[in-house]
Amino acid sequence: MTAQNNTNEALIHSFYTCFKNKDYKGMQNCYSDEATFSDEVFINLDALQVKAMWEMLCKRGKDLQLEYKNVKVENNIGSAEWIASYTFTTTGKKVVNHIDAKFQFKDGLIVKHKDTFNFYKWARQAFGLTGILIGWTSFFKNKVRNKAKANLADFMK
Repeated sequence: MTAQNNTNEALIHSFYTCFKNKDYKGMQNCYSDEATFSDEVFINLDALQVKAMWEMLCKRGKDLQLEYKNVKVENNIGSAEWIASYTFTTTGKKVVNHIDAKFQFKDGLIVKHKDTFNFYKWARQAFGLTGILIGWTSFFKNKVRNKAKANLADFMK
């Protein structure tokens, strides 16, 4: 393993260790000022937005528990799997979300982070019957995305 791989792998471990401890400042320090982030809910966030998103999720995720595994790094590309268990504050329902993370690194920091997960499976847990009935539709997905974007914008004010 190269020194660069070791540095990038240590960065992923640091990121998730900070996340487990709700240390959003530590998480923010893992990102470049040019970083971007996307997942099934938050699309194309810039560095300021992604840093604020982690702060918001750490502060609001009162019972958040996190596990991560299978950290892999090859040069400037990395990946990990993580599981977030928490109460979805909008509905009060318990969620266990399995997420695949992909990273790109530059100068020892994350410049691109993309998380993928099964939105319908998440929506069924987070929204109960509503998620079961319409969680698979693009209408519902866009509604959730727009609400999340508005919540993040309010949080950043």
